[in-house]
Amino acid sequence: MPRALATTASLLLVRAAHPRQALVTAAALGAAAAVAGRPLREVGLVAATVLVGQSLLGWADDLVDRERDTRRRPDKPLAGGRLDPGTVWFALTCAVLLVVPLAVANGRRAGATYLALLLVSAVGDRFLHARALSFAPWMASFALYPAFLAYGGWGGVGSPTPPVPVMVALAAALGLGVHVLLALPGLVHDHEEGEKSFPMLVALLTGTPRLLLLAGVWTGLVSAAILIAGRSVGLT
Repeated sequence: MPRALATTASLLLVRAAHPRQALVTAAALGAAAAVAGRPLREVGLVAATVLVGQSLLGWADDLVDRERDTRRRPDKPLAGGRLDPGTVWFALTCAVLLVVPLAVANGRRAGATYLALLLVSAVGDRFLHARALSFAPWMASFALYPAFLAYGGWGGVGSPTPPVPVMVALAAALGLGVHVLLALPGLVHDHEEGEKSFPMLVALLTGTPRLLLLAGVWTGLVSAAILIAGRSVGLT
């Protein structure tokens, strides 16, 4: 493959990984690990693990939604035919092979927790994306982040101490807010497709502008509560 074509394919592959969401999530978890007092090398390991995991979920999402995106989002590389599905499948397979040892390097409990988080996210996106319970996998997966951080360590040696329940509950609440905020830009297309996700049902009752306000306030308050809880009771 000529170098120019290889570069273009690489850029399209990065775009299909939902890079903004992947980078923000990795940075947020890395920052949380740093605030929790983890050494720099463990902070880097957490961020790398989450970055690969989120990229994996992004590629899986675009593969699952390829037919729908062809109708509604032809600007996306895979839906628009500018990126070969085989390339995405190859990248997805490589990401799976990479994320498993990365997750386990955080410790067995932490690794199992993060891999369960990925499974919940992928299965939930596949089967509940357009349903009223679309919020469930988001809340469940976010609720696992405190355990991933609490059990984490270095070189496969983690901590046996579980996270405090209040942090788990607040993380789940944050997942609900993030789900709604990320769904808002695509609600018009979702409505045209006849989908009935949780954000769609709420938007039909409140209107999209009001839902944006409510979701923004909810996410902001929960984020503040997490910071307060982190300072008062800590992660574990």
